[in-house]
Amino acid sequence: MKANQKTLFSRLQELRKQIQYHNYRYYVLNDPVISDYEYDQLYKELVKIEQEHPEWVTPDSPTQRVGGLVAEKFEKVQHPVPILSLANAFTKEEVREWFERITRLDRRVKEADFIVEPKIDGLTVVLHYQDGLFVKGATRGDGNVGEDVTANLRTIKALPLKIPVSPLSPIKVPKTLVVRGEVFITIKDFEELNRRLEEMGEKTYLNPRNTASGSLRQLDPRITAMRPLTLLTYDIVQIDENAPKTQSEVLEKLYDFGFPVVENRYCANLDEVFLAYEEYLKRRDELGYEADGVVIKLNDLELADQLGVVGKDPRGAIAFKYPAREIATKLINIGVNVGRTGVLTPYAILSPVEIGGVIVKQATLHNFDFIAQKDIRIGDIVLIKRAGDVIPYVIGPIIERRDGSEKVFVPPTHCPVCNQPVEHITGEVAWYCVNAACPAQLQEHLQHFASREAMDIRGLGERMSMALINANLVKDVGDLYYLKKEQIENLERMGSKSAAKLIEQIQNSKNRPLPNVIFALGIRHVGEEMAERLAKHFNSIDQLQKASEEDLMKIPTIGPKIAESIVSFFSLERNQQIIEKLKKAGVKLYEEKPVRAENLPLAGLEFVITGKLKSFSREEAEERIRALGGAAKSDITRKTNYLVVGEDPGSKLARARELGVQQITEEDLLNFLGKKS
Repeated sequence: MKANQKTLFSRLQELRKQIQYHNYRYYVLNDPVISDYEYDQLYKELVKIEQEHPEWVTPDSPTQRVGGLVAEKFEKVQHPVPILSLANAFTKEEVREWFERITRLDRRVKEADFIVEPKIDGLTVVLHYQDGLFVKGATRGDGNVGEDVTANLRTIKALPLKIPVSPLSPIKVPKTLVVRGEVFITIKDFEELNRRLEEMGEKTYLNPRNTASGSLRQLDPRITAMRPLTLLTYDIVQIDENAPKTQSEVLEKLYDFGFPVVENRYCANLDEVFLAYEEYLKRRDELGYEADGVVIKLNDLELADQLGVVGKDPRGAIAFKYPAREIATKLINIGVNVGRTGVLTPYAILSPVEIGGVIVKQATLHNFDFIAQKDIRIGDIVLIKRAGDVIPYVIGPIIERRDGSEKVFVPPTHCPVCNQPVEHITGEVAWYCVNAACPAQLQEHLQHFASREAMDIRGLGERMSMALINANLVKDVGDLYYLKKEQIENLERMGSKSAAKLIEQIQNSKNRPLPNVIFALGIRHVGEEMAERLAKHFNSIDQLQKASEEDLMKIPTIGPKIAESIVSFFSLERNQQIIEKLKKAGVKLYEEKPVRAENLPLAGLEFVITGKLKSFSREEAEERIRALGGAAKSDITRKTNYLVVGEDPGSKLARARELGVQQITEEDLLNFLGKKS
């Protein structure tokens, strides 16, 4: 073997070793240390070398098997046929090259049509049915053998335990049916799960994919049942009769059986495939779940089957990946912010890097425990992720890239703003600045108090909060209600008209509902949902102030930590003074007797909104609908009465037409809210 071939062969062996290691990190430990993009580049390089030197291909190469190992803690399940993954394309040119390759193998491809589906970033599962009953479910594992997670899959409400779902369905049930799908957590459910965990003072999760994977692979199904897992299906692996001939028929049959089916687009040719890709890319953050590309499938399943498999990849389909939203860069330093409750939050100062068209210089580091657990050091090359408008966050360090110059981060012993000692309570993740007069806390507290979810004081943002503090006009949130127009009209960038408007906003906030007031106070571990429960149980701030820890723990979901936090808040003299200021100013600190829902004008009506509204935000519109007794939902169903169609409507419009749901304009909605209020 020549010298240059030896070098190439060494690189081949190194690539195989790296890819196998990263497969183990991703599929077994659910703890990847590189981005999907970097993994794809390694894999692409290995494929290229093996194509040039087919004599070097061995059965244990990652190109000859699906990535992933079977964890020993689960029973093993032999799949009826190999559960394969897909080759990847990153550009339209690579998709065209794939199309040309398979056209050369079979000229019928030239006239082929396609189905395009979002590539869900979840965990592949294989579902077995006998005589219409769900009997077994497994993970993909190594493609031939998976892990038996039947008990855990049964906890997923989206999964049919019996098919067809409807007892009136005329569909003939096959004796044997094996279905492939993807288990995942929606972005909304993931954020809600983390919000609840944060309220309870517990550690939060990093991303939906790893959370879904870890949740499904629990030994105790009761833990799985507590996680908001869901399912979409997209393939029939095995059926004993009337096998579909096209992918369109596969999806239709799955739908008829009662399975949740992945969204899809029929494309008559490759040009339409590219249009579908652009549409899905544009709607990437509207799908409701993480998707890292689209899957392009030949619609003709017989043709796709005859094209065969190369390595581990079926020739009749390919994944067209989106631009990367995970990337590696250097952690230059770690900064610390001080929040409204005194919580110290670390953040990453990064070597600037572009992700999804945005230059990222800073990213979230969650908390000091996270830094310690992940062993993140200053100077590390770290993996960061950005999705849509979400603040970028650090996934973890790439330890293999360390050169020894990295420095271990030590949490601060003093507040970076006021230089007073910080406190770390045993058993809690957070570190606190205990100085009530800390300027950083006051600014953050003012902004939180004025936020839309709290007292909704528009115009009181970061700049105005700092201006009021610097002018010594506000020492706590209670002082806001005693401000005079003359005091603030001479502040920077203010004038008589702006000052009058801000005073008006502050005065209007006096009538905010009690849950908003409780949330606005900034009690540690009390979010919007908890504030609702407290308001419903106690009816006034006075009653809440008098509550003991025992009284509070009678409310479902309130444990010792939250109860202690609430009692501690109201026991502090400075907080009692704030409550007195709010009372004297006329802020409503009690809950009015609610109007019975059935007596409200929109009772019994269900609305869904799609597109942008001109008169108000979607959240404001939904709030007004609910205030009048209506239901504001996010998904179209047969129970939906009206779809409100704004500018640039999404896929909900097509779904509404399909279900026969009445569509109305923004003007119609205003008539509902006005004439019926």
